[in-house]
Amino acid sequence: MKGVGVGSVEEYLDKVSDIQPAVIVVCAMDASVSDVSSQLARLKAAGINVPVIVMADASNVDLILTALNCEANGFIPADISLEIAAHALRLVIAGGKYFPVNGLLAARRAPPVSASCEVTPKTTLFTRRQIAVIDALRKGKANKIIAYELNMCESTVKVHVRNIMKKLNAKNRTEVAYLAGEMLGDDNR
Repeated sequence: MKGVGVGSVEEYLDKVSDIQPAVIVVCAMDASVSDVSSQLARLKAAGINVPVIVMADASNVDLILTALNCEANGFIPADISLEIAAHALRLVIAGGKYFPVNGLLAARRAPPVSASCEVTPKTTLFTRRQIAVIDALRKGKANKIIAYELNMCESTVKVHVRNIMKKLNAKNRTEVAYLAGEMLGDDNR
């Protein structure tokens, strides 16, 4: 894994034609939530198609939520071992996502992050019908049962499931149920 260091997102964007990284790590040790949000938004607006990881203090729940809301591919706490950080980088490069469980559990109890990204908030990412389908998926119901309960065609349920999977970047129904549970919490269950 080859590494290239630059001082800022702007410097990277200036050299983007010269640098072809496998992953971008945004070091946000002393950065505010709004700074990180704007850096991630600039990368997205520039059309950068490289996985992005935010690295910062693990106790900063707001930065973890910002990374999630801005569709970063991971968050690496500064206090984890080098071995775990290397595994997290490999996971993200392979197409996965890495967020520390302790940070996510703390985030569930934390108030919402005030900084906004160019990205749509997760709760408004889905229509009411899609949320109803997600709720049924989380309960393990089959498409036929979901269609009957929501008074729609089974093919419509399949379209909703496919669109939900695309929005969540999920590969199957189980992953939809898991990711939606993390995103929407237990209130929508």
